[in-house]
Amino acid sequence: MSNYLAKNNAAEQGAAPKRRRKLWLASGVAGLTGVVSIAAVGVATGAGAVGVDGLKWSTTQQVALDGDQGAEGRDRDRDKGNKGAKDHEYDKDRGKEVPCDSDKLIQAIVYANNNHGGVLELAKDCTYTLTRHDGEGNGLPVIEQDVTLKGHDTKIVRDATAEYFRILHVGRGGNLKLKGLTIKNGQTLERRDLAPVTPESVWSRYSNSVEATRLAQAGKPYLEVLRAEPKGAAAAKAAAAKAGGVGTLEQPQENDGAGILVQPGGTAEIEKSHILGNQSGGSGGGIANFGKTSLHHTTVAENTAFFFGGGILNAGVLKVSESTIKDNDAIIGGGGIANGAPGIFRDDVEGGTAWIEKTEITSNETLGFGGGLLDIEGDTTVKYSKITDNTAVIAGGGLAAADESNVELKDVKVASNTTVGVGGGIALAFGAIANVEHSEIKDNKAGFFGGGVFTLFGEATFRDSEISGNRAVGPIGIGGGIFAVFSTVDLDDTKVAHNFSTIRPGGVFSFVSEVNVDDKSAIKANKPTNCLGTVTPVENCFG
Repeated sequence: MSNYLAKNNAAEQGAAPKRRRKLWLASGVAGLTGVVSIAAVGVATGAGAVGVDGLKWSTTQQVALDGDQGAEGRDRDRDKGNKGAKDHEYDKDRGKEVPCDSDKLIQAIVYANNNHGGVLELAKDCTYTLTRHDGEGNGLPVIEQDVTLKGHDTKIVRDATAEYFRILHVGRGGNLKLKGLTIKNGQTLERRDLAPVTPESVWSRYSNSVEATRLAQAGKPYLEVLRAEPKGAAAAKAAAAKAGGVGTLEQPQENDGAGILVQPGGTAEIEKSHILGNQSGGSGGGIANFGKTSLHHTTVAENTAFFFGGGILNAGVLKVSESTIKDNDAIIGGGGIANGAPGIFRDDVEGGTAWIEKTEITSNETLGFGGGLLDIEGDTTVKYSKITDNTAVIAGGGLAAADESNVELKDVKVASNTTVGVGGGIALAFGAIANVEHSEIKDNKAGFFGGGVFTLFGEATFRDSEISGNRAVGPIGIGGGIFAVFSTVDLDDTKVAHNFSTIRPGGVFSFVSEVNVDDKSAIKANKPTNCLGTVTPVENCFG
């Protein structure tokens, strides 16, 4: 017996979503000027969820559970010598085996929630296909207790023809442990009642770089525009005030987290698993974390978010170790990971604490900013990792940070990332601070300013690091290595070399900035020249 919504076999929902790969750079600078409608790109839409008021798992699902588990429990008790009838009980450490049947999986989670948690051993090489949801957009019961799902090459997949819903939802007080599983094809609806939004309009809250690049293309003065208050800042404040109750600070919206949603007060521990091909109509294509989430030996790949965090959105505490975040897409920002998000029809989601170690963030894309990684008002630490081959149209091909965020990079390779706009490797804006130690910013490419690093009203320190082989390749490309405006940049035992830009300097460009270069650092072999300081010269740099 089941009280799920009826399966929807509508033809328009049957097709698997097609991915866009490497489309944006092909359009060149025009990609910066065209209006990108949220309703026009990316995620296909379908009918909203059918009303299911009054339907609950806890009644009819438990009846089915009682019927099945009672006989099973009695057989198990007899096998143990009839040492007391204990229907519905099992050794939580040893785990309960769940047959390869999605209804049995649902029943087992309901039972675990009602009995202080449990360990569920899922069938090996099984695909649990979910065709219905609970009426609130969840394919499986909300995790309310300490529940462990153990798989062995096991998949939990939303059927492509089903109504839209996420796969897993961890509620307040819930603790989900996930091991050896693939979570795939969750999908949540985007809101259709909202006006179109462009990535440019969101980035303009932190930087006027898009407007400045247009002026540069037209041969007009642009530096004063860069140093001015971001044109979108006031509009963003007004929009947030008008939105009022649409969203709440650090609270998920109903369409966040298509694969896994973790509520404030909830925890998720994910090990040796795969979060694949999920599509969020909001933010957090694979995972939206508002509580505490850790990933170990896990792959987050080929997920999509309509707004931020194609792979992961974090607004809580996130730990990622020895994992891979790849081939994810977000329309506005944070193709791979977004630690925080600017408010769109909601208050800003302030970034939490993200700790990333021995992880690859690679081949992620966004139409906006932060191709691999985005930090907004958060604290992000990355160690012994790679941020490579990511793409952003507007800013920060590898990494973008803004709004008083703090980013720490240690033993990190930021390489071969690309943007049409500014900051091929790293883009800092509006009070962002970056401390980079023993790292490489190498072979990144920007269409305009800062092939390696772009910083506007930011602070950056590079220690025992290398900024080399980066290029600002557009017709107005300036500052192949570093482009700094109203910023402070410290180079300690750091080399800025073999960078290139179309217009001088190829190494370091400084406009009303303080660039401090110690005696152990070198700015050399950049083309066409090494440095240019407007108002304040670059220390210890010649030519």
